[in-house]
Amino acid sequence: MRGGERVLERLLKLYPDADIFTHVCDREKLSAELREARIRTTFIAKLPFAQRFYQYYLPLMPLALEELDLTGYDLVISSESGPAKGVITSPDASHVCYCHSPMRYLWDHYHHYRSRASAPVRAVMSATYPRLRRWDLASSARVDRFVANSSFVQRRIRKVWRREADVIHPPVEVDLFAPSDDLADYYLWAGQMVPYKRPDLAVDAFTANGKPLLMVGTGSMLADLKRRAGPNVRFVDRLSFAELRKAYARARAFLMTAEEDFGITPVEAMASGRPVVAYGRGGVLDSVIDGQTGILFDRQDADTLVQAVEALERFLPEFDPAASVRRSRDFSPEIFDRKMREAVAAG
Repeated sequence: MRGGERVLERLLKLYPDADIFTHVCDREKLSAELREARIRTTFIAKLPFAQRFYQYYLPLMPLALEELDLTGYDLVISSESGPAKGVITSPDASHVCYCHSPMRYLWDHYHHYRSRASAPVRAVMSATYPRLRRWDLASSARVDRFVANSSFVQRRIRKVWRREADVIHPPVEVDLFAPSDDLADYYLWAGQMVPYKRPDLAVDAFTANGKPLLMVGTGSMLADLKRRAGPNVRFVDRLSFAELRKAYARARAFLMTAEEDFGITPVEAMASGRPVVAYGRGGVLDSVIDGQTGILFDRQDADTLVQAVEALERFLPEFDPAASVRRSRDFSPEIFDRKMREAVAAG
């Protein structure tokens, strides 16, 4: 389950009578808890191919959101890394926005997304995105209180919207993980094998240093990664939750090579009593303590990761698994619940 869905599921537990509004919904892909919720969709859901290609309807989403009639609600919580905060609420309603990130494709990652798009899509982006940016900035004033999922996102909210935000980290089910006495010799990487996750760093670094590496996941880069990987690198498409728990707990260390807005997997690794080797930018700075619960590296290249792994090897004799477990508990669902209640009460 992705971080946004975890937050939504937890919010539904806090407010079990809530209605959920979204652009599109495939109930078969939802958790059991979300599947039973009252979910309403905007007109986007009725458009051709919206289930699969909803992102292409981004220029219509402001209109779809503003057409939602929320006048009967005294509390609105928008959970977004898109335009959801743009809903129009009644004057007496409190609107709290839990923000996973301002829209990256509109702002700081615009040129990255545009460079990878086809010529027709680039033309649409050039024609529509200036208007969308103006709407995004204007609609931020509709929010009474912003909550960011990390200090990293808090800074982006301040930069893009000139608004302050509380930081409340996403809930991580840390009690479902536990350390193991049966340690193995492999390093673990897990996630989507897509460019921004940088799985290539892990594969290239460990092909160079020869240490055992377990890569868990699928994605557009998988075939290329398998071609370039050395014999010490093993790929597994999927693990059951029980198998993933075991993989975390037995690993020598967990690798995080991406710049994430928060990053749930490092917290799960710490809850399993294992250290984390992570790229030291983004939300991971809120969770991993350099030299205590892991090692941070400052450049996204294979040579720097090799050096970070060497630093981890020197650090392991003094590593305290219990300290990592204690640190992980700062991100428990119970703490999320308490802080969200406080934010809503203050909003």
